[in-house]
Amino acid sequence: VQLQASGGGLVQAGGSLRLSCAASGRAFSSYTMGWFRQAPGKEREFVARISWSGSTTYYTDSVKGRFTISRDNAENTVYLQMNSLEPEDTAVYYCAVYPQPYKLGSRLTSDFGSWGRGTQVTVSS
Repeated sequence: VQLQASGGGLVQAGGSLRLSCAASGRAFSSYTMGWFRQAPGKEREFVARISWSGSTTYYTDSVKGRFTISRDNAENTVYLQMNSLEPEDTAVYYCAVYPQPYKLGSRLTSDFGSWGRGTQVTVSS
């Protein structure tokens, strides 16, 4: 599967952005999808994941209540709605697929694959 993230940009603190990740290739609707981010000088970290059907979501603590992950299997797309953005959210955001079908996956970067080109999110204070 090939993934392409988009929707990043420059926003003031407190603002919102909606990221999209378009997938092509194998059966998108069979796989858990995840969003990750990497800030300058830091390791890539888990942000959120969503199960293949969209019924189960999981977030890292720092984004709970501010970010929402969703998916549209008919459009082979996963989204990340980001509200109340903070300067600490500044990073390159990536989407990735958990490679085992019908599994919830983990929060480990190393467990996910098919990394596409990320999209830059910059939050100014």
